[in-house]
Amino acid sequence: MAILSKRLFESVSRDYRDQHGLPARLMAVGGGVSGVSGSDDPLAALDTARRRRSYALQQSIDLGVPYLFEPAPGILSWMVALEDRRRIHGGLIGGEVLCLKEGQTLKPTRQYLFKHGLATEAVETVLENLPAWDSARAEASARDLMNVFYLQSGWQAELMEENRLRRGQMEQLNRAIEDQRRQGQPALYAFEKERMLLATIRAGDRNGARSLLNEMLAVIYMSSPKLVVLRARAVELLSCLTRAAIEDNPLLEPMIERNHTWTEKLVAAGSFEKLSQLLMTALDDFSDAIYLQGVNRSNVKVSQAIDYIGRHYTRPISLRDVAAEVALSPCRLAHLMKTYTGRTVMQLIHQMRVTHAQKLLTTTAQSCTDIAYAVGFNDQSYFIKHFKRLTGTTPLRFRRAG
Repeated sequence: MAILSKRLFESVSRDYRDQHGLPARLMAVGGGVSGVSGSDDPLAALDTARRRRSYALQQSIDLGVPYLFEPAPGILSWMVALEDRRRIHGGLIGGEVLCLKEGQTLKPTRQYLFKHGLATEAVETVLENLPAWDSARAEASARDLMNVFYLQSGWQAELMEENRLRRGQMEQLNRAIEDQRRQGQPALYAFEKERMLLATIRAGDRNGARSLLNEMLAVIYMSSPKLVVLRARAVELLSCLTRAAIEDNPLLEPMIERNHTWTEKLVAAGSFEKLSQLLMTALDDFSDAIYLQGVNRSNVKVSQAIDYIGRHYTRPISLRDVAAEVALSPCRLAHLMKTYTGRTVMQLIHQMRVTHAQKLLTTTAQSCTDIAYAVGFNDQSYFIKHFKRLTGTTPLRFRRAG
C-alpha cells in the first residue's frame, strides 16, 4: 500500500520521532494503516478506528491543516492529509497520547476500548504505553508533522491551501457579522464604502480590500439572510464597483464583460458561504484588472501595450514583442511607455510578475522555484533579484512573514 517512497516515509518518521518521541503511521485512502519497521498500531483492533481516522483525513483536507481527534475518550491523535497537486494520497497519523480533561478519569477510556474490540490485557498495555500530553503540545506536534512531511517531500498541497484560505475568509466574515450583530441591526452600507473599497483596491492593498468587503458582506447578511436577497445584493455590489471604476477611467470598460461572467456565477451560488467565496475571488480578479489600469492610460497605444502585457507576462515576452503587437517601433513604444507610465516595458513586466508571485506565495504551497517559472521568470536567481528589488525582501521571507 506504499503511497510514497519507503525512504521518504522513514526519513519523515525518524525526524518526527526525534522531535516528539512518537511514531508516525501511514494511512491509505481506503483506511489501511502501516508504520515503519517495528512500529505497530495499538488501536488496530478497535472497531471504530478506521471510521474515525477516515473522518479525520477528510477534515484535514477540508480544513487544510492537521486535524486532532479522539479515537477513544481521553486518547488524542491527529491526522495530516497527504496531497500533491490536488490528488490525495492518504494521510499520516501522528501517534496517540493520553489527554484527559480536568476531573476526567481513565475509567471511560478503559470501558470504551474494551467495548469496541480490545482485550482486557491489551487495554492495559495501550494505556501504560501512552504518554500524557496536554492539547497544546499535541497541536504543536501535529503542525510539526505536517511541516516535516511537506518540507521533505516537496509535495504541493494546492487543494488544502485553497480550503485553508477559504476557511480563513469565512472566519473573518463571521467575525464581521458578529460585530454587526453586537452593534445592533445595521443600516444598508453607504455608497462611500464602495468608494473606499475601490480606493483600497487601487492602492494595491488586498488585505485591506478583503477586510472592507467582509464588513460590507456582514451588513448585507444582517439586512436580510435570505439567499435570493443575498445573491441580488452581491451582484449589485460587484456592478457598483465596476460602474465606479469605469466612471473614474473609461478605459476600464472591458471590465463590463468580466462583471457579466462573475454575475452568472454569483446567481448560481447555492449558499451564503459559496456566494462569499465567489465574491472574494471576483474581488481578486477585479483587483488585478484595476492594477493593470493603475497607471496613466490616456494614450491608446500605451493602453493596448499594457493590456497585452497583462495577458502575456507569464510567458517570455520582450519590448519587441509588445511593440509588434501595437504596431509601433520598439524605440517609439519605449518612449511612450516611459512618458505615460514612468516605467519601461520590462519594469512593468517584472512588476506584474512579482505581484502575481506575491499572491501565489500567500495562497498556495508551491515552491519558490515553481512560482518563479509560473509567473514568467526562467531563472530562480533572477526571480529573487527582482522580487527583492521591488518588495525589499526575498520570496521565502515574504512567505514566512505572511
